[in-house]
Order: sequence, then structure tokens, then C-alpha cells
Amino acid sequence: MIQAIGILTGGGDAPGLNAAIRAVTKSAFLHHRWQVVGIEQGYEGLMDPVQTEPLNAASVRGILPKGGTILHSSSRGDPYQWPEEDADGNRIYRDRHKEILRNADRLGLDGLICIGGDGTLSVAKRLSDEGLAVIGIPKTIDNDLPHTDYTFGFNTALTTATEALDKLHTTAESHDRGMVVEVMGRYAGWIALESAIAGGADVALIPEIPFEMEPVFDKIRSRMAGGRLFSLVVVGEGATPAGRKHIVQETSNETGCQERLGGIGEWVTNQLEEEFDVSTRCVVLGHLQRGGSPTAFDRILATRFGVKAVTALENGLSAHMVCARGKEITTVPLEEVTGNLKTIPPHGHMTVTAEKLGICLGRPLPA
Repeated sequence: MIQAIGILTGGGDAPGLNAAIRAVTKSAFLHHRWQVVGIEQGYEGLMDPVQTEPLNAASVRGILPKGGTILHSSSRGDPYQWPEEDADGNRIYRDRHKEILRNADRLGLDGLICIGGDGTLSVAKRLSDEGLAVIGIPKTIDNDLPHTDYTFGFNTALTTATEALDKLHTTAESHDRGMVVEVMGRYAGWIALESAIAGGADVALIPEIPFEMEPVFDKIRSRMAGGRLFSLVVVGEGATPAGRKHIVQETSNETGCQERLGGIGEWVTNQLEEEFDVSTRCVVLGHLQRGGSPTAFDRILATRFGVKAVTALENGLSAHMVCARGKEITTVPLEEVTGNLKTIPPHGHMTVTAEKLGICLGRPLPA
């Protein structure tokens, strides 16, 4: 019989995290009378020294519309390969996952709900293999987790990007200039492509399609010939020129991350200014896409995920992720989720829709 569960948020923040925490807490505490333990700073909160706080209906009151996470989050690294420094200042990696298992037992946790993306859920799968009952909740603004139609956080990030395009459209038109907007998404182009469609962009460059600049130039020349002296170009941070590697800001940092994307927007801007005698500006939306109050869609999705996660534990499930499929919220084994990315099919419905609207994807239009 379950008496206590833990909940943590890992990886980058996303709008809707607090809605999910609230849903788990209220469902577990009010409906089942389970004790709910909030674990701070992701998996780090279950390592020595433990960082936890009790959660109840009162402690989650008023957090539904708030961005961020009251439990804080960390993308510092994998507890199975935790980055540290030795006495000489050299980077070393230490396996600390047994601290998590030991402290979960000391806290009397009968289950753990892990909210995060691929990295967080990969760790959750490994912990479940060691006997800890774990349910994952998919969270990422990138919308790149498979077996779920949507992850919460994506809709809010998409709305932010679309609103930015609406604002930039007016200034681009007023000054007859080009605007290049770099958006997040890592190796998936969902934010880039869908914001381009929603925001009426002229060009969308996404990671799934290595792009050539000549079709982009042709698109802008065509607009200029028709008297349209401004253009909006959306670039996903993981978009790559054909025959080149990803453009990155750095290849490693203190979190152990091997590749920090960024800079492709400026690269495209320079290409356009070299080709055309038109002022072009680059806007990098960056972490604006992660912040702010979640949309109604993300609040509802996160809430449904939270309630389903509690139900899954009640039903004895472990090593599963809750997911949205059509109108239903169901579950899928974590082993089918982790290590895989949901990306845009290069010739699927979304790309066909964009190209039939005249949006250039950095490749010749189909005959």
C-alpha cells in the first residue's frame, strides 16, 4: 500500500511545471491521503545532503498560473555520471545513484514521479530497473519526446515565438528590413516550423532539413520583385546548412552538456546581408520561450498528466511515462521513450503545409 510518494522536476524549466506539481499533490493528498514529498533541484535533491519539502493542498495553492517550478530544477548532470572536480580542478565523474535509492528508502517513498525530458526520464528508467517505482511526466518546450502528441511547455513556447513574430512583422515592414528570429528546440523543429506558420513567416529553417541558402535568396528576391522589401526568417537553433556541422556556442560546460546550440541565426543574417543590400537584424528569443505564465492548453495538459501519474502509481505501474494520444491520457513504457527523439518528417504534413503556403524551407520547392 502506498503511503508516501516523491516528486521532482529535472532539466530545463518549462511553463506548466507548477501545474503538474499541483495536480500530483492535490490528487495524491486529497484523494488518497498519501504523503507527498517535494524534491528540490531535480535528482540532486535526493543525493546527500537531501533537499526536500512536504507538499500539501496549502503549499500548492496559487501556483497554477505561475511559470518556473517551486521545486527548482537542475540539468547539471546524470547521477550515474555526476560531474565533479578533483583536488587539482580536473573534471571527474562519479556514480551517485545509490544515494538516491538509499535516501528514497529513508524517506519512506513508495513511488517517485519524475517530470522532465529525455535526460530526466532516462535516469528514471534506470532507477526503476533498480527497484524504485517510477512514473515519468513528459515536459519539454521542444515537443521532441516520442509516443505523446504533445509535451507541456511547448504550447506556451510556441505562443511566445508567434507573438514575437507578430511584433517583428510590423517593425520589419516599417523599415523595409529583414528579420531573422532564432528559436529554441534543439534538434527538433516544432517551435520553428509551427511559429513560422502561425506567424506568417517567409522562411523556416529547421534541423530536420539541411538547408541551402540559394532557395532562401530566391524567396527573398521574389518578394522584393513584388515590392515586398521585408522578410521574416525563422531559424531553429539546431538548423544546419547542408554539408556543415551544427553551429554551437560551446561544446562543453559545467553541466557536462556536450553541445550548446546557438549562433545559426547570426550566421543566416550575415549570409542575407552579404547577398542583399538590405538591413537585416537577428533576434534570439532564447529563454524568453521558457518563462512566463503557461497557456490554458499547457495548464490543462500538465494537470491531466499529473493526475494520471498518480493513478498509474495507484495501479502498480512503474517504468512508464504518461502521454497524450488524441483525446486520451494514457501510459507508455519508458524503454520505448528514452533515447529517441520525435522530429518533424521532412516530407510530412507539416512541411507540405508550410511549402504550400509559400514558406521556404531552404530547399527547392517540389514540382
